[in-house]
Amino acid sequence: MSVVVSVRVPKHLKEKLERYGIDVPELIRSKLVEEVERIEREELRRLLDELKSRLQGKIDPYELSKLVEEGRGER
Repeated sequence: MSVVVSVRVPKHLKEKLERYGIDVPELIRSKLVEEVERIEREELRRLLDELKSRLQGKIDPYELSKLVEEGRGER
């Protein structure tokens, strides 16, 4: 399902977009997707940094890698 989002732009900008043959709906869709993905990556990076600082010194990285490898072998 989709929803309609409208935006008001100056007339001269709309004229330039038309002159250059820019597909405005596709451009807006792709830029919105890029922005959401960027924000999600930043949020994930922040959460991982927070988790890393909380777990620092509590988990042996070699033991963790061993567990990951064992888990992969079970599939």
